[in-house]
Amino acid sequence: MSAEENRDATHAPEAAAADSERLAALERDNTDLKDRLLRALAEMENLRRRTEREIQDTRAFSITKFASDMIGTADNLRRAIESAPKSEEGNAEHEVIAKAIQPLLDGVALTERELLKALEKHGVKRREPVGERFDPHRDQAMFEIPDESVPNGTVMQVMQVGYMIGERVLRPAMVGVSKGGPARPPSEADAEKANAEPPKAEAPRPNGTQEPPRPKFDKRA
Repeated sequence: MSAEENRDATHAPEAAAADSERLAALERDNTDLKDRLLRALAEMENLRRRTEREIQDTRAFSITKFASDMIGTADNLRRAIESAPKSEEGNAEHEVIAKAIQPLLDGVALTERELLKALEKHGVKRREPVGERFDPHRDQAMFEIPDESVPNGTVMQVMQVGYMIGERVLRPAMVGVSKGGPARPPSEADAEKANAEPPKAEAPRPNGTQEPPRPKFDKRA
């Protein structure tokens, strides 16, 4: 074996070790780059979601004040329609007046429909919960109506309609609620809550040992 071959044979293990070390370094760099990429993608997704929520909140806030003013106008249109004299059989004077103002009432009713349609286009919906279960989060009880034939807590009369903007209450409905009737059957949500299994108590640990600390996760990821 020549001196050159002997030298190559001597350096071969060192070269292999160096190549292995370079490969391990490249793998570490690759893993680090993948981790950074995943974190960057997660941050971008979180930013997109936050931006969407902020846009929705801004849009809802901007329409709330305008919608609050407009529902007062809708109330006045409804009052005008309901306070107009009705045609009464045998009352010639009322019948003449009712026929004379009917075109005007039709115009007011059309205006009311268009206004409510415009509000609904922006997520504002009218709420008239007659016959529904009283919801203290959406309705305001003004009085109780004794009635043994109607389940307790049923909305029987609406004094002033309510309005919702999405899932938020823009104005609660002012209502009269039944009293003295049978208990109202539970809703599906109440039944699901009643049938849900109670949380299981954790078994005591031997020798007074404590539960090991749980790892903390970054909620932003």
